[in-house]
Amino acid sequence: MITILTAGAVIALWWPATAGLTGADLVKARLDALKIGLSIGVGGGGVVALYLAWRRQHSTEADLDNRERTLAHQQAVAATAQAHQERVADDARADAIERRITELYLKAVEQLGSDKAPVRLGGFYALERLAQDNETQRQTIANVLCAYLRMPYVPPVEQDRKDDGTEHSEVYRERAQEREVRLTAQRLLSDHLAPDRGDVYWGELDLDLTGAQLINFTLTHVRIGTGTFHKATFIGDAEFLKATFVGDAEFAGATFIGDAGFSKAAFTSGAQFGQATFTKIAEFHKATFNGTVSFMGTTFASPTLFTQAAFARSVYFDGATFTSGANFAAVVSNDEVSFNRVTFIGYAIFTEAAFTSARFAGVAFNGGVECDRATVDDRPLANPLPPHNRNDSGEAG
Repeated sequence: MITILTAGAVIALWWPATAGLTGADLVKARLDALKIGLSIGVGGGGVVALYLAWRRQHSTEADLDNRERTLAHQQAVAATAQAHQERVADDARADAIERRITELYLKAVEQLGSDKAPVRLGGFYALERLAQDNETQRQTIANVLCAYLRMPYVPPVEQDRKDDGTEHSEVYRERAQEREVRLTAQRLLSDHLAPDRGDVYWGELDLDLTGAQLINFTLTHVRIGTGTFHKATFIGDAEFLKATFVGDAEFAGATFIGDAGFSKAAFTSGAQFGQATFTKIAEFHKATFNGTVSFMGTTFASPTLFTQAAFARSVYFDGATFTSGANFAAVVSNDEVSFNRVTFIGYAIFTEAAFTSARFAGVAFNGGVECDRATVDDRPLANPLPPHNRNDSGEAG
């Protein structure tokens, strides 16, 4: 319709202009007017058609955008709802797991209070499985093992047997069974504190065995956090070969009834052995001490070896007693070493020892002394060290 109107308007305006023409000119002029009118009409119609097509396309795109926005909103709402549901489900699962862990933990701990040794053993193995499967529970379970070992204990002795010696008394059996339970608790600690054990390594856990009665205690090749053995009693041999103490190592007041082995042990922080008693061989061969060390007032009743030990900070042996031989050959100290008021009843060997600073005030050498190639601040260490060879401050010279 618009095309027709446009063409008619053009022809109507053009037609009167041909009134003065005649013949062929008139026909040609009016034919040209008709062509022009039709062309303009057709062109106008095309423009209108294009406009209408654009409007339809624009409307379609707008509808599509609206639908896409609506769909995106619906999807976002659904995703939010799903995420919320997943969080709720995760929380529910976590709560269920925590409840299950708590139930297993309480049941296992309850078993430890049984008067029957097999039940107590079952409690320890249940705790071991729980710790193995739940990393966050490992320190807690290590604390339980240590707490059990801290409880009072009397080992079985021959006096507990019946007079005829053919049977064990009830007291003897109970104590012998409890010994096996405690050995199991110790073994669990040892098994899970060694990094070379792979997946069964529980990490650098802290151990508090203050006052514990420990039987043939072994922590070899382990890596632990803080080790507290204050006033602990080691029945039988105690072995700490290549043990690494990342935190402080506390052995003050401890009693070692058997041999004590700390060869190649690494004490990253402080080490406290003050007032400890070593009744048999005490070996610290190639041990490394990176923090301050104290053996003040310590009693060494049997041969003692600190050969090739390395001390990075101050070490104090003040007031210690070495009843048998004491071997400090090739010891290296980068700070002060104090032997003030130390009593060496047996021999003392300092061969090739290298001290940055060493004090021997009030020291008593009742046996032989060997100081070959030993030095203090690169000066020869006197051999032997009688009182007239020491200055008033006790500095070796």
